[in-house]
Amino acid sequence: MNPLERAGFLFSGVPTPWQNAAIFFREFNFYTDMIAILSKSAEALYSPCKLCHRLCAVNRAGGESGYCGESAELRIACAGLHRGEEPLLIGGHAGTGGSGAIFVSGCNLGCVFCQNRQITGHGGGRALGRAAATDEFVRICAALKERGAANINIVTGSHAIPALAAGIRAVRAAGIDLPVLWNSSAYEDPCALEMLRGLVDIFLPDLKTLDRSLSARLFNAPDYPEAAAAAITKMLGMVNDAAGVPPEAGRVMVRHLVLPGELESTRTVLRWFAGNCAGALLSLMFQYTPLPRGKAAYTRAGEASPPARFISEAEYHTVIGWLGELGIEEGFAQELTAPDNEWLPDFSCPNPFPRGIYTPVWSWLNYTP
Repeated sequence: MNPLERAGFLFSGVPTPWQNAAIFFREFNFYTDMIAILSKSAEALYSPCKLCHRLCAVNRAGGESGYCGESAELRIACAGLHRGEEPLLIGGHAGTGGSGAIFVSGCNLGCVFCQNRQITGHGGGRALGRAAATDEFVRICAALKERGAANINIVTGSHAIPALAAGIRAVRAAGIDLPVLWNSSAYEDPCALEMLRGLVDIFLPDLKTLDRSLSARLFNAPDYPEAAAAAITKMLGMVNDAAGVPPEAGRVMVRHLVLPGELESTRTVLRWFAGNCAGALLSLMFQYTPLPRGKAAYTRAGEASPPARFISEAEYHTVIGWLGELGIEEGFAQELTAPDNEWLPDFSCPNPFPRGIYTPVWSWLNYTP
């Protein structure tokens, strides 16, 4: 029995059951005056835009787009009750349950195996999505609460922090008291994250790798390791108490997707987590799924080829064994299941996920139940 299972943390998702490296923190001086960044209007923060490590410096307020593919206008692809998150995040109320996931259009990273490429825009063409002003964002959150969401789970919003911070404030002003989750790739500038202080209850950052060559090849971001380590460290310092969130849920849950053939990268991530993330939970994911390369939504010219296979049973047991070696006893680990890509999302449909894992509440296709 593995250590997480002994602790009662092994879980099954739906529909799939759930190099030693020194990390040098460079000084993040995109905004040298914290008071100045917090006093700027959302429009000013987008022009020139230096919200993330891309430092595109384009005028997003004027309609230009940077690497993320988005202007200053917040666009959302869909929102609904997601039951594929970790068990402590999908409890819900009113007899339904599920995490109130809001999928933001665009992305400032560039993962070559991203299964959400239709809405990140990195599969070719503009990301699927529809503009959502602050009042619309509030209506979406109200609908999620009405349908029994356990929380508001903002997915991939790093490039839209000013608009989302304004939206969260409006949501709370409207009396919608659900905990807010920040579900990101951890490719944010710590100064930009400061805009979320007091607004986010639980941070759900990925820690994809701490290997610079791997991050350049598979994530199109050679500086991802130091950026993500600094962002997660910032999140750990920002967590706050939240009514309605059980203490055992943690305030930071670091997720790591194990990649086939890249176990040394995973081991480095686990070592860093064990030594730097006291009080956080770990969520190990073994759901890597090779993308159907023949589909336009999943291809982009000139990029590296992602792993073309699923995680093997031997790789799974090797990684699970490292948890005990490193003393990691609290968190979640997905079970290894038979290879299956039937559950990959299709955001061109009102319900992008397989039946049972997701209940749509709002969609860019103007779908509202």
